[in-house]
Amino acid sequence: MKKLLILLPLIFFIMACDNSEYEEALEITIPVNVQEVKPGPIRSFVNATADIYALKQSPLLSQSDGFYRLAKNPATGKDFEAGDKVKKGVTIVYLDNPEVENTIAIESKKLNLEISKREYEKQQSLYEKGGVTQRELINAERTYIDARYTYNNAQIQLEKMKISASFDGIITSLPYYTPGVYVSAGQKIAEVMDYSEMYANVSYPAKHLGQIKSGQHVIVTQYNLPGDTLSGVVDQVDPALDMTSRSFNSHIVVNNPEGKLRPGMFVKLETIVASKDSALVIPQEVILSKRRGKTVFVVEKNAAQERVITTGLENEQFVEVLSGLEKDERLVIKGFETLRNHSKVKIVR
Repeated sequence: MKKLLILLPLIFFIMACDNSEYEEALEITIPVNVQEVKPGPIRSFVNATADIYALKQSPLLSQSDGFYRLAKNPATGKDFEAGDKVKKGVTIVYLDNPEVENTIAIESKKLNLEISKREYEKQQSLYEKGGVTQRELINAERTYIDARYTYNNAQIQLEKMKISASFDGIITSLPYYTPGVYVSAGQKIAEVMDYSEMYANVSYPAKHLGQIKSGQHVIVTQYNLPGDTLSGVVDQVDPALDMTSRSFNSHIVVNNPEGKLRPGMFVKLETIVASKDSALVIPQEVILSKRRGKTVFVVEKNAAQERVITTGLENEQFVEVLSGLEKDERLVIKGFETLRNHSKVKIVR
């Protein structure tokens, strides 16, 4: 019995030592990656998607009846075709109509204009010398003016038999007509677009009405052109909401000097609604949402310290930290998922 009483304290001491060693063995050191918190620029966006269209586009319709004939492209010497560049005023298609041309009689009207002009100049000279009356001079002037109007009108009628580009651009549509086929007035003959500048009409929910403003810069990307980023600007914003959809429209103009975007493409538009050149910025993915608010982990003396933070501007990748972190603190960016406050950590990078 005495021996048992002597052994019991010794047994309890050994057990206590074993438990302490066991608990120390259970305390795991968690490997983490960190980066120092540094100031940097940040921009906040309102994102949208939309179809994009050429800012300048013009369907070319026949204004007269005639027999279809494609014009030659001055750059290639071949008939024009869809995709060709064309300069303003260059004829793309002729609508030949000898009957109309004979009726217009442009050469006769041109000759009559020249004759009436010479007669008017002659009467002016005689009037200065007293050789004709003022009435005779006025009659000669009237005849000359009438001839000029008649000739100009004939030129206009002849121009209607040509389908010409109204601005520099690209032929985006050239419906096929058999050469020599008779085409009536009002038919679509071609379409020309200039897509060096494009536009998108974007519908935004009501919550963004105070954020989207004219003059804001827009970053434009297209899913089939992931490496290319184009710039645009908010050109116009509707001041009122649509009563049915509770949304408002914005008109965005996009610079497309190399023609990488094509009319009808679906694009992503990121409108910059706020920005700062210098703010404490951390990755969006390291923030944990808890009942206390947004939290992150930093490393102090080989232990994780949980911090509740207040955030400001943010985008899909980064967040501005207004409070809760200090410059140069070591922020855990990998391995934070399993951390608890005061967890032992080992920095591996």
